Formats: sequence, structure tokens, C-alpha cells
Amino acid sequence: MRKIRDVLRYRHSTGLSLEAIARALNISKGVVSKYLRLASEAGLGWPLPDDLDDAALEKRLFQLPTAKAPTFAEPDYAQVHQELKRKGVTLILLWEEFRRDRSWRWHPSG
Repeated sequence: MRKIRDVLRYRHSTGLSLEAIARALNISKGVVSKYLRLASEAGLGWPLPDDLDDAALEKRLFQLPTAKAPTFAEPDYAQVHQELKRKGVTLILLWEEFRRDRSWRWHPSG
């Protein structure tokens, strides 16, 4: 976290270029760019808030993206599994049936 703080300090206090900051901190220009992008996306500038310790800084910069809701109806996998146990039933047949009749039981009710 120290390098991130130094990158932000150098960029906002001194106005150094990405290349100059990278040389000063012995990191790549890509890493400098990444840190500045992460800080910008998190709404952080310089100086950092006093209550932002290293753990809080890391949490704000490297938080995992929230999972998006699926944009399609998931099949009822248990039902598909049961159907596949029947003789002569294949995934292709189930798919063709689904395509013919969109109200087929693959769609969850609700």
C-alpha cells in the first residue's frame, strides 16, 4: 500500500509524468497507470483521508466486483438430469423441444 500512496502523492503533489513516477518508485509505468485508474474509480485523490489506513485503502481499491444477475433464465438442472436418464433423450432433443416451446419446464416459475 505504501507504493500506492507514493504514486498518488507524486502524481498530485509534484505533477510528475507516469514514466518519472515509475522510475522514482522502481515500478513499471503500467502499474503506476493502474494505481491511478483504481484510485480514480474509487474517488480517491490526494491527500488521502486521515482515517484511511492501509487495510481500508486496499479494500476500496481492490474490491471485487459485485455479481451481476443473470440475463437469461437458468434451466432446471435437476429436471434436465432426470430427463436425460430416459432412454433416447439427448441434450439436443431437449434443446429442440425448448426452442419449439419457450414455456417448457426449463424456465423457473416466477
